[in-house]
Amino acid sequence: DEMDNRILLTIINKFNGGPVGLNTIATAVGEDSGTIEEVYEPFLIKEGFINRTPRGREITVLALNHLGIDRSARQGSLF
Repeated sequence: DEMDNRILLTIINKFNGGPVGLNTIATAVGEDSGTIEEVYEPFLIKEGFINRTPRGREITVLALNHLGIDRSARQGSLF
């Protein structure tokens, strides 16, 4: 889904893979935080694309693979 990918790419490109808070993600993608938490986030967590931590949402290696992003190229800023 377009919004799922937009959320993932925002966390990766604007927030170096996280952790980042829900409200910050919502503002960055122009969506209501409640909608992200109730509609998009359950799918992204179920698929293993993001982790919810006490510090915020973080991208997983599965998300990078799904998006075709080379992890080694981002090693300096991600994880």
